[in-house]
Amino acid sequence: MSREELQKKFAGKKSLRVKFGVDPTAPDLHLGHTVPLNALRRFQDAGQTVVLIIGDFTAAIGDPSGRSETRPALSPEAAETNARTYLSQVFGVLDEKKTEVRRNSEWLIPLFRDGFNSQADPRRTLLSLLKGNTVQQLTEREDFAQRLKKGSPLSLLELLYPLMQGYDSVAVEADVEVGGTDQLFNLLMGRKLQQDFKQPPQAVVTFPLLEGTDGVRKMSKTYGNFIALNDPPDEMYGKIMSVPDGLMWKYYELLTGEDTAPLKAGHPMEAKMRLAGLLTEKHHGAAKAAEARARFEKVFSRREDPDQMPEHRVSRSPLRMSDLLVEAGLAPSKNEARRLLQQGAVSVAGETVSDDRELAVHSPVLIKVGKRRFRKILPA
Repeated sequence: MSREELQKKFAGKKSLRVKFGVDPTAPDLHLGHTVPLNALRRFQDAGQTVVLIIGDFTAAIGDPSGRSETRPALSPEAAETNARTYLSQVFGVLDEKKTEVRRNSEWLIPLFRDGFNSQADPRRTLLSLLKGNTVQQLTEREDFAQRLKKGSPLSLLELLYPLMQGYDSVAVEADVEVGGTDQLFNLLMGRKLQQDFKQPPQAVVTFPLLEGTDGVRKMSKTYGNFIALNDPPDEMYGKIMSVPDGLMWKYYELLTGEDTAPLKAGHPMEAKMRLAGLLTEKHHGAAKAAEARARFEKVFSRREDPDQMPEHRVSRSPLRMSDLLVEAGLAPSKNEARRLLQQGAVSVAGETVSDDRELAVHSPVLIKVGKRRFRKILPA
């Protein structure tokens, strides 16, 4: 899609329908999600209508984009719980009054239920959708092609995923769709299906993926390298301060409107503290951001333990360290918890713990993960 095509869209209609889809596979949105959300807000400020699609149907499959294996299925109940949490966070960026929220089960359940009904509208049947697309087209996707080359499983449902996401564009008659660069195949599928169903093809706008705190992989809860929008202020500030120096300029570019030229002329630490302050202020307010900076300087400049920190009361005692780290919100999964232990990133009462031992909690104890994450652990 060219810039000229998007300009024609703007010139041809008073209000465009700008689509953005999310599968509620986890309850937390992170800073990576705000890259397209910020763009959507600019569309809204320009008078356009944002159509936010909650992929409650497609979440049961899971977006296979960029994955080397089939992801676990998600129950409808879990998807709906996550969706409600998503919306509460999304409307911290988007204008709720200018957002049309739809769930794709609205049209995908009937599509699959009545898809082969010869009496149904031929423009809205699964039969028409499948007949117009080939296995060769779908397996041109790089991640699908790589999995086939390696002999890794590729389910029929995953092959259908791009068709379902593309059909969302048909269902809501999207003029524009916004997404990450990893979604390009799916977004272009939306254009193709709209043409198949005699609709004007949507314009496609993609944004770079934001790497996580490890500086290597895209930000994701799966990788444990994410900065969640609902992270407490101290935790958000500290995570941003852990981002590699070279990557912080991309954070400035994608997440702020700051002029980085004068910042690059100064000290990298001060530039990063400004970045952490800007983003923490955006999601928690100026007062909380200032407090987070003060506590960060106290802990990391003067090497003192924080006066205040989140507390967690254990569900039972004793319990394994991996269970405790997950339960206390210090690791997203038991596998990630074990990795942190093996790396020597976990200390209990000032002593490093590197194995998944059992810990008996009879009195309050301080657990530290990495350089910036603390929990006061309380007995059950």
